[in-house]
Amino acid sequence: MSEPSQVEIELPAEIRDVEPVQSIRTPIRMTYDYIPSSSAIASLNAYAEKRILGGVSPIDGAVFVPPRGVDPRHGVATTETVDLPDTGHIGSFCVTRLPIPGREDLEIPYVSAWIFLDGADVGFLGLVSGVDTSEVHIGMRVKALWKPDDELGRTAENIVSWIPSGEPSLPFEEAGVRGYRKRSGAKGSDPLA
Repeated sequence: MSEPSQVEIELPAEIRDVEPVQSIRTPIRMTYDYIPSSSAIASLNAYAEKRILGGVSPIDGAVFVPPRGVDPRHGVATTETVDLPDTGHIGSFCVTRLPIPGREDLEIPYVSAWIFLDGADVGFLGLVSGVDTSEVHIGMRVKALWKPDDELGRTAENIVSWIPSGEPSLPFEEAGVRGYRKRSGAKGSDPLA
């Protein structure tokens, strides 16, 4: 194989001695309107009452949190919702040791975890607090730490974080999507698994 040939670029005399541009910063702002679905509205209203809703698949009964109005695996509309407890377990987690711009309120290091509520088949992301990062583990039982009643709004941010519940941990094989596979008999090709 022959070496690629270098092409000589002849710069105009006016800019030959100017330092080459290495990078450019361009401020960008996007403004958009978000119109939530009826499922999202119901879910946000429930958070204002310290409740968590899940959507039930009409195909196999899998419960999605938050409710989406559709089973994303099958493209089938869901009409049934269920109230779920504010307890669950950690399916997977990450210890972050770097600050996030705009989140100066987070004490470093902190734990982000995939929370699987009791009765739900899909997890969602949440912060874990009230425990040393070295003690967080897959299967650890957690419960929601809610904002005080006078600070509640129509937002998932009503859950400040997830704290240890003190209950015994789930075995690794039953935590997260492994638990869904075990309960449902799903194989690796199942999109939920």
